Amino acid sequence: MEKREKHVSVLKDKVIECLKVGDSGVYIDGTVGAGGHAEALLQTSAPNGIVIGVDQDDTALKISEERLKEFGTRLRLIHGNFERLAQCVQSIGIHVVNGIVFDLGLSSMQLDDPTRGFSFQSEGLLDMRMDQGMPGMASHLVNDSSEVELAGIFERYGEERYARRIARGIVQRRDERPIMTTSALKDVIRHAVPSQYRSGRLHCATRVFQSLRIAVNSELDVLPRGIDQAVSLLALGGRLAVITFHSLEDRIVKQSFRAMARAAHPTVVELFKKPLRPSEEEQQQNRKSRSAKLRVLEKVAS
Repeated sequence: MEKREKHVSVLKDKVIECLKVGDSGVYIDGTVGAGGHAEALLQTSAPNGIVIGVDQDDTALKISEERLKEFGTRLRLIHGNFERLAQCVQSIGIHVVNGIVFDLGLSSMQLDDPTRGFSFQSEGLLDMRMDQGMPGMASHLVNDSSEVELAGIFERYGEERYARRIARGIVQRRDERPIMTTSALKDVIRHAVPSQYRSGRLHCATRVFQSLRIAVNSELDVLPRGIDQAVSLLALGGRLAVITFHSLEDRIVKQSFRAMARAAHPTVVELFKKPLRPSEEEQQQNRKSRSAKLRVLEKVAS
């Protein structure tokens, strides 16, 4: 089994630079995770800056709380999804902020916990919920969706070339017994795809697991709403930075930013025509960063 790297937040320095973080102000980490970007925001905005960390994963919030406890009341943590970002922030009496970051990557702490079911590299229940208080695990999709519905999920959210073959294999296998674990699903996928596909650069289960995670958490559906919510909270001159890790996310961010910037009466401007990428040094130190893209916009009108 491949040994995973310790989770390291990507593009931290570029995020701090792009958000123009000073020694005061209010900033939001809308996907606080293990607290990497929040920590950088707190350090850079000392002594008077306030950082609000939002996440739908209770485990992430507990980890961030422990990691960042030295910052005291300068840190506020809220359980919630960034599609309701304005409501979350306004619930603690804050209505305008100076900068916001969304890091859309899955953290190593989630991948490494077999009870969460995100990874095909460890045995666990097919869960994949970011917010474990919500209904509907990945196992429900796998066992209750039709063959056509499954193929559609794999094609749309994973761009999986063998989506139909894999969907057919799942339906045939679950007729014998329910597919409830990560290893059982991986086994179905391996038997469904051509032999040469099993030994490619990308593991043959990667796209299916990605697509199920996206579907379970409605990740692509909530992203445009999260961007709208973030822009509504920004002060004039405030900035939103979004880090993506695959083309489906990046396409939505790109389209959302450009639609706002090219509106009849635009309230934002895009700061870069092309997304920022990690340096060669960062990519060598952190393999996860190789696929990362950073897009940034600035609020210029109400």
